[in-house]
Amino acid sequence: MNAISNPARIKDPLLTPFRLKHLTMKNRIISTSHAATAGGGGYPREQYQAYHEEKAKGGLAMTMIGGSSQVSPDSNWGGNQMDVSHDDAIPYLQQMADRVHKHGAHVMCQISHLGRRADATVKDWLPAMGPSRMREMRHRAISREMDEDDIARVIRDYAQAARRLKAGGFDGLETLTGGHLIGQFFSPLTNHRNDRWGGSVENRTRFAIAVHDAIRAEVGDDFVVGMRYVVDEGDGIGLSFDECLEIADILQRETTIDFFNCIFGKMDTGIALVEHNIPNMARPLAPFLKTVGAFKRQVKLPVFHAARIPDLETARYAISEGLLDLVGMTRAHIADPYIVRKLEQGEADRIRPCIGTSHCLYRLGNCIHNASSNREYKLPHIVPKAEIAKKAVVVGGGPAGLEAARVLAERGHSVVLFEAGAKLGGQIRTAALAGWRRDLIAIVDWREAELEKLGVTVRTNVYAEEADIMAEQPDVVIIATGGLPDTTVPEGGEDLVTSSWDALTEPHRIGQRVLVVDGTGRHQAPSTALTMAEAGRDVHLVTVDEFMAQEMEYQSRVTYRKKLAEKHARVDVDLEIAKVERDGNGLKATLTHMLTGERIEVLADNVIVDCGSIPIDELFHEMKDASGNRGSLDMDALLALKPQPEVGKDEFALYRIGDAVSSRSIHASIYDAFRLCLVI
Repeated sequence: MNAISNPARIKDPLLTPFRLKHLTMKNRIISTSHAATAGGGGYPREQYQAYHEEKAKGGLAMTMIGGSSQVSPDSNWGGNQMDVSHDDAIPYLQQMADRVHKHGAHVMCQISHLGRRADATVKDWLPAMGPSRMREMRHRAISREMDEDDIARVIRDYAQAARRLKAGGFDGLETLTGGHLIGQFFSPLTNHRNDRWGGSVENRTRFAIAVHDAIRAEVGDDFVVGMRYVVDEGDGIGLSFDECLEIADILQRETTIDFFNCIFGKMDTGIALVEHNIPNMARPLAPFLKTVGAFKRQVKLPVFHAARIPDLETARYAISEGLLDLVGMTRAHIADPYIVRKLEQGEADRIRPCIGTSHCLYRLGNCIHNASSNREYKLPHIVPKAEIAKKAVVVGGGPAGLEAARVLAERGHSVVLFEAGAKLGGQIRTAALAGWRRDLIAIVDWREAELEKLGVTVRTNVYAEEADIMAEQPDVVIIATGGLPDTTVPEGGEDLVTSSWDALTEPHRIGQRVLVVDGTGRHQAPSTALTMAEAGRDVHLVTVDEFMAQEMEYQSRVTYRKKLAEKHARVDVDLEIAKVERDGNGLKATLTHMLTGERIEVLADNVIVDCGSIPIDELFHEMKDASGNRGSLDMDALLALKPQPEVGKDEFALYRIGDAVSSRSIHASIYDAFRLCLVI
C-alpha cells in the first residue's frame, strides 16, 4: 500500500503529507541544518553522508545539511563547516543527494555568509566584514564595512553556491538571516549605514532581495529557496517581532522565496546561542513555538521551526494546532534517526529520547547516549543479531552496564544484570538531582524500559560476588561496577571533606558556608555548587583549571556561569586544594594558586571536593585468573570493531568498561559498552 494513502498514517498529523512548492513531503518531520563535521576539505564525504542517510532511512520527510555552509572564502568560523564556494563540492553533493533520495526523503542545504561573525584568524586569515564596522563578541573579529564591490561579490557568491547545489541534485536551499550577513543588514544593531543599504527598513532589506533575486535567476523556478529567518532578536533594542513581520512582508512581496524556517534571538554571544538559537536542557521545551506560531498567522509562506522540540507530543501539537507546517526535530534525530519509522510501526515508546545536553554540539554530532550518532560510517544504529547466542552477565547498572546489557540482548544473548543498589542508573541518578540536569534520568529510564522489552533479567540490591556470577554459567562477563568519589586532599584532611555525591543526595547536611573544589572541569562540581546556591547557601567554587567547566561544551559552561552569577556565587580559577583542617565549629581549607604558588586560606562549614571517581575494580581483579582471556582486551580488535579473541569452550571471557576502568563521561561509558558488545 502507498505509504501516504495508508489510513493508519493519516490518523497522526505528523504523518500527513505536505506540499512545498513542487515537492511532496511524505510527513511533517524534518531535520534542520546544523553544524556537524562535514569531512575533509569542507565537503560532505563518507562520514557526513552516512550521518544524513541514516535519517533518511529512518523515515523523515527532509534532512537539511550544512549549517553555515560558506559561500565565500571570507566566511569561515574555523570549524569544519561545509564549503560550497567551489565546484569541487559538486560530486560530493551528488553523492549525498543520491543517498538521501533513494530512501524517499528530500535534501536541502543551508548557505550563508557569516559577515562580521567570521573568524579573521583561521584558514586564509581574511578580514571579517559586515554592513558596518564593529566587533563581534563570539568570534571576536572587528569587521570592516563592506563597499559596493564587496556587496556585489557576495551576491554573486550566493548565486554560484546555489548553482552548485542544484547541479549536485539537491531539492533546495535556505539562506540564513539571524546573526549572519543578511540578518546583519536587517538589524539596526549591526547596520549603521546611511547609503541605499541602510537606514529605513526597505533599505536594510535591499541586500536580502538582491541575494535572492540572484539565486532565483541562477536556479530557476523548479528549485526550492527559503530563509532561516529570525522572527525577533529578543533583546528589546534590535529587531522586534513587528519589524521582523514588516521585513517578511517585503520579502514575500519582492522575492520568490518559498518558506520561512524561523528562529528566535541573536547568536553573537555565548548566552545568546544557548538561550535563543540552541536552547539546552536548562530551557523549557519549545520555548519559541508560541512566537513562531504568531508569526505564521501573519505570513503567507510555509513556516518551519526547530528549537528544543525533542518529543513527538510537542511536535504533534505544533502541527495539529497550525503553528508550523513542518517541524524540525533536529537534535532528536541525532539521538534517534529512526523516529518516524518507530512512529509508523507503533513503537514510539522505543524512541531514544533527546535530553538536551548539547553534547552533540560539543562533539559535533555525537549524542551523549547514542554511540552511533555521527559514526554511522562504522557503527550501526540497529544492532545485528549474533550468529551464536551466549550467556552474558553484566555487573553494574550505571550507563555502561545498562548499555552493555541492552546491546548484548539486542544481539540475541541471554543476559543477567546485577546491580548493588535498589535502583538502576549509577552516577546518572545522582547527577539528575542537580536542578537543571534532571532530564538526564531519561538515559536510564529508556534503557530500563528496553531491558524489560528485551527480556533481560535484572537483579537489584545484589552486591555480586564471583560465586553469584559463576552460578549463571556465563560465556561473557562484563564488569561495569563504576567508581567511588575521589576526594583527594594531598596534604591531609580528606576525612573532613564531603563528596559531590553526598552533597547532592543529602543536601540538608550541608552548612551555610560552602566551598566547592573542582578538580576535573566536568559537571559534578559546578552542578553541586549551583544546587547549594539555589538552596540559599553562600557558595565559593574554585577550580584547578584556567576557567570554569573547562571540559564541557560551551552551552553548559555558559549556563553555569549565568546561573551561578544570578545566585551571586563566587568563582575563582587556578586554585588547587592542598589541605583541610578543623577550625572551631567549621573547616579551614588551604588552597594553592597554580600560577603563583601562593597559599590561600578559606573558611567554610563544608568543603566539597570532586576529583572524579576511583574505579571499583576489585571484582574484576578477583576474576581475572579464572577467565579465559585473563581480563585482557585486544585493543586492535576493539578499534577495528572485530570480535575479541575466542576463549576455550568451558571458559568465560572477562571485560571491564566505563568508570570501572577510569573516571570519564557518560558518553565514554556508553561508547565503551556499545563497541565492545556489538561484536560479542
